[in-house]
Amino acid sequence: MTGLIDGSLSTLAPIFAIALHTHKPFDAFIAGVATAIGAGISMAFSEGLSDTGELTGRGNPYVRGSITGVGTFIGGILHTLPFLLSNYHAALIFAIVVVAFELVALAALRWRFFETSFASSFLSVTIGGAVIAGVSAALGTA
Repeated sequence: MTGLIDGSLSTLAPIFAIALHTHKPFDAFIAGVATAIGAGISMAFSEGLSDTGELTGRGNPYVRGSITGVGTFIGGILHTLPFLLSNYHAALIFAIVVVAFELVALAALRWRFFETSFASSFLSVTIGGAVIAGVSAALGTA
């Protein structure tokens, strides 16, 4: 879950900043792929190195790191794929729709597996996404 949330949120800023700044969908796609890969590797190492599993009983660090890294990559690559469309406006709109789907899916997963209210989960994830979207829009249009 941590990987999916991190990948979905932390990769928004570079992808959308490049898209808004250059108006070139393929440039945003390249930035998104690089960001998703880098974030996935970073989260894999961070999770794997943060705990041997002996103290907390959280399991094998290689398995935890792999799961978190793959989740982060998936969370970051999903809203990158629309930028394969050559039309800037279509790519941007499709990417925004994918981000909205991701936010709803993350809230549903938190509601289902962590027994939090859907509204609370959706609000938490959406606030994070909105702050990041604001930052990326400000940087991309500067």
